[in-house]
Amino acid sequence: MSVDEPRLEGRDLPVTSVTFRSTVEQRPGRSLQELFELWWPSYHRWFLRDGEQRRPSYAQSLRALRRHMPELVPTYDNLVELVGGGDLEARFLSLWDPPPFFAACSVAAWTRGDSPALLRTYDYVPALCETTLLTTSFGGRRTMAMSDCLWGALDGVNEDGLAVALAFGGRRAVGRGFAVTLLLRYLLEECGDVAQAVEAIPAVPVNLSYNVLLVDAGGDSALVRVAPDHAPVVLRHHPVCACNRQGYTEWPEHAEQTETELREAVLASALADPAMTLEGLEARFLSEPLFRDPALHTWGTVYAASYDTQARSVKLMWPEEVWSMHLDTAISGELVRHTQVRMPPLLQREREVPHAPQVIFA
Repeated sequence: MSVDEPRLEGRDLPVTSVTFRSTVEQRPGRSLQELFELWWPSYHRWFLRDGEQRRPSYAQSLRALRRHMPELVPTYDNLVELVGGGDLEARFLSLWDPPPFFAACSVAAWTRGDSPALLRTYDYVPALCETTLLTTSFGGRRTMAMSDCLWGALDGVNEDGLAVALAFGGRRAVGRGFAVTLLLRYLLEECGDVAQAVEAIPAVPVNLSYNVLLVDAGGDSALVRVAPDHAPVVLRHHPVCACNRQGYTEWPEHAEQTETELREAVLASALADPAMTLEGLEARFLSEPLFRDPALHTWGTVYAASYDTQARSVKLMWPEEVWSMHLDTAISGELVRHTQVRMPPLLQREREVPHAPQVIFA
């Protein structure tokens, strides 16, 4: 993602130019290499934030990947070689035991009628997101996903029509495990439907609590609560939706700042409405409190997304704009948005705005 320095216009809020990218590259190549070169300085700072000794060694990272997600090892090796084969880069790309970071987000499954869909908002600081829709065939299965840490996935869909998305689970527990974004990458690469994904999830430890939403082309859906301190909990009752808690509020400060309980209630009410349509639900995702205006909220909505599992397509949505992409016909391109942002205090200092996630709400 390209982010210009925030500029203050009189008493106005900072205005940030955010570049959303569509990058199509079937195997790791020049495009991914260029993206890594763009993001690495910021990711390097984030990865070593607590000191290099706090991060696992290359041997430990590779061992964990081979044990829990061996199918991803060939792609991992290719990516490490692509970025130069350095020790630190390899440890970072494993996404094993990374520094913790938290976000907000709302997710919902639409399974009425003939058009199953997954809808989500991604709530974060625009300056800390890659904002790249990556279309690839790393392991042979075609996937399209919003990227994180180069090859992790915030949300996405694959050629079989399995769509996935994450939302932070609202818990302070931190453990030894993978970033949840690599788990989502694993599901997109290796699973064709919700049943396969539910079966695969318990084998992969995660370092933080997250709600993982699954919807497939057959209309099946599930919400899986993953955490570092307990086994995954699978929920299939309707409505299938989540915000930033796992059944009840454990972190009141986080819940209050992100309006978790309010957003959850709005989602549940919308999905329970017998008159609701997919178009109506998309409209809800583009209005408060689900769509959190970055000019009004410190951690606002970077984008909303609606994944059509049968069409294998996605609409990246904002109240005034939609950018659509289909897995079969995706092309590389850019969409530049100029967004007023209520920056958190740590980013209001005069310094380079990083491109990588940092701990928030900690």
